[in-house]
Amino acid sequence: MTIVPIRQPIDGRHRPMFIGGLWVEAASGQTFETRNPATGEIIATVPRGGRQDIERAVAAARNAFVGPWSRFKPHERQKLLLRIANLFERHWEEICTSDTTDMGLPIARARGNANRVLGMLRYYAGMATALHGETIENSLPGDIVSFTRKEPVGVVGAIIPWNAPTAASIWKIGPALATGCTVVLKPSEEAPLTPLLIAELMAEAGVPDGVVNVVTGTGAEAGAPLAEHMGVDKIVFTGSTLTGQSIVRASAGNLKRVSLELGGKSPVIVCADADLERAVPVAAMSVFANSGQICIAGSRLFVARSIHDEFVERLSAYAASLRIGNGIDPETEIGPLISPRQLERVEGYLRAGSEEGARLVTGGTRLSHGALAAGNFIAPTVFAGVSDTMRIAREEIFGPVISALPFDTLDEAVRRANDTPYGLAAGVFTRDLATAHQLSRRLQAGSVWVNTYHAIDPAVPFGGYKMSGYGREGGGEHLGEYLSTKGVFIRID
Repeated sequence: MTIVPIRQPIDGRHRPMFIGGLWVEAASGQTFETRNPATGEIIATVPRGGRQDIERAVAAARNAFVGPWSRFKPHERQKLLLRIANLFERHWEEICTSDTTDMGLPIARARGNANRVLGMLRYYAGMATALHGETIENSLPGDIVSFTRKEPVGVVGAIIPWNAPTAASIWKIGPALATGCTVVLKPSEEAPLTPLLIAELMAEAGVPDGVVNVVTGTGAEAGAPLAEHMGVDKIVFTGSTLTGQSIVRASAGNLKRVSLELGGKSPVIVCADADLERAVPVAAMSVFANSGQICIAGSRLFVARSIHDEFVERLSAYAASLRIGNGIDPETEIGPLISPRQLERVEGYLRAGSEEGARLVTGGTRLSHGALAAGNFIAPTVFAGVSDTMRIAREEIFGPVISALPFDTLDEAVRRANDTPYGLAAGVFTRDLATAHQLSRRLQAGSVWVNTYHAIDPAVPFGGYKMSGYGREGGGEHLGEYLSTKGVFIRID
């Protein structure tokens, strides 16, 4: 295996993609640029992979799956994952810098993800030796033993978004390695550099050739061929609901397994008895974290009418106090949006909010002064006077925009919170344990956080209801998504 080192300063150099243990160019010879969203500077070029490159990657993954990788014992896969985790830990600052430079995530937040990402790798390592079938007593005549086997599903096509390259990559690759599958990873063209770094670290850890492959390219040119490929046994996708629907249609050719984590318009309910000192910053950062570019953003803020005005005032003051800037500065709390296209999209929602009658309390503008001029910065924004029918309250914005909506009764809050095609996450702030249990039961969402937000643990399943997708990431259910169950009958009389 030949490895061309890519662990070097992000300075505009070209980065090849990784297929079958080799660093290669696109069959077409084409490339595209990736830019720092805080400065607009070109930080790298990468291959513009297409259908031929997907064919090559799937073939490499299939060869690895039926080759030496199939003979790895559970404890060997466990040791491999632990080596990867240790290597990630040693290079964590490098990984964080890559994420920050490529997609704008504030470096302080990136560093704070260490426990989550390293925890995932070590959780999957532990689970690698805990996968098993079961012996089942049957009702057949004669002496027949029946049991099940859990077997890896095969070649996994993984398509990830740009808003969390490290965590999203590991959420797909980790369970594949634990179960004995192989992976073709297609990162977003907006943030491809960290997945390429991850591929190098995995090769360094001893992942066999072809087990992990990374093809850079656009969704139409590389993602779609991966989703429809007849040699792919499973597709796992994180991204928009519209793209998820396209992937489901593309998967029909060979009825491949599909797991989808899609969009959201998550409600946060602040009850009259909430601890405001806790609720204000947590509710604010449920949206403003990662500049609102997160699928679980709690962008619909339902506040009990008796505390609504005070809460919005405090929330707006908190929003205005946040430090905005280049994510590489450890003091930065709010970084840029990923691209000028996303900036324009969010600005469109800001205009729509005002045009439809919402009251802009704070923010609502692009920041283009001084060092921010070349980047894609939007001030953290709070709208009040929002109705449930406004676009800013119905559609996923993927920007730092909160819509505050008063409510009078908890029944009303639950009804309005559930009145959405999405069901990814929800938040509740209350001091009453009964209210916490009642609301967590009644809210139609895959994750419900009470007096906190963004809490994600490797052992706890994460995923959506309704049009937020199906399948789970995290916990035992996650590993099951990468396994097939075989029933075996043996007559022994």
